[in-house]
Amino acid sequence: MKKVITICLILMLIIGIFTITNKVYAEDKAIDDQTESKIIELKENEAKSLDDYKEKYGSDVYGTVAYILNLVRIYSIPLCFLGIAIGAIKQYVIGIRKLDTQEKGMALVVTFVTILIICQILPLAFAVFVKFGRG
Repeated sequence: MKKVITICLILMLIIGIFTITNKVYAEDKAIDDQTESKIIELKENEAKSLDDYKEKYGSDVYGTVAYILNLVRIYSIPLCFLGIAIGAIKQYVIGIRKLDTQEKGMALVVTFVTILIICQILPLAFAVFVKFGRG
């Protein structure tokens, strides 16, 4: 019960910090022209990339799905490596003295390696399905 209360308090604290800082920055800091032009440039590049995927796959739905799968593929790499590192620390550093923690660390490593492999192969499987599956 103490763990649940602690986790809830930490989550509320994090949400509160982000809410307060976002309001402060929104009121005190105006977006200058250079920052605004960079944001517009990033938005245009992402829209162009999405349009390229739609053109490549010949459909709005397939292009959007391929674009999302590509983003998942890119962002899964650092997140999974972070999870693998946490699992390795639990297994090899903390798990030296606690065997249950060592097993949890090994489970984390296996889980994140599996997620990494799935996230890397899913866009390829989708492309093969779209290319050869829709006649």
